[in-house]
Amino acid sequence: MIRGLKAPSFMDLALLTAENAGKAGEVPIGCVVVRNNEVVATAANRTLTDHDPTAHAEIVALREAAKKIGSERLVDCDLYVTLEPCTMCAGAISFARVRRLYYGAADPKGGAVESGVRFFASPTCHHAPDVYSGVGESEAARLLKEFFRERR
Repeated sequence: MIRGLKAPSFMDLALLTAENAGKAGEVPIGCVVVRNNEVVATAANRTLTDHDPTAHAEIVALREAAKKIGSERLVDCDLYVTLEPCTMCAGAISFARVRRLYYGAADPKGGAVESGVRFFASPTCHHAPDVYSGVGESEAARLLKEFFRERR
């Protein structure tokens, strides 16, 4: 675990993780799971590397955090991710009972928190974390725009 990082630095770590994913050819999305002000897990998208459509940064980080903590419930954990989670990831965040979600850039097409289906507002959602959007938004958006511009 990485100790001593302050809350604003958790998104910085997610952004660094996203940047590294982009350099490796993955869509530059990074995620950090924090518990008691300590980093429990960091992950980036691994869908291409793992040939796994479910290997989004959030899913990979939640799996790692659950293993380290020894529980599928991450009730006292916060999750920092550079892009608004999709429906699959929002569902996983809900099932893990994550306490707080901080995300950077909005995703009007694929997001499911404040865009699209608004998963946490659904009456069938079992648990909704506190949500803080726009954290590191400009840097997260820049990473994504540059990544996709280079591929066009």
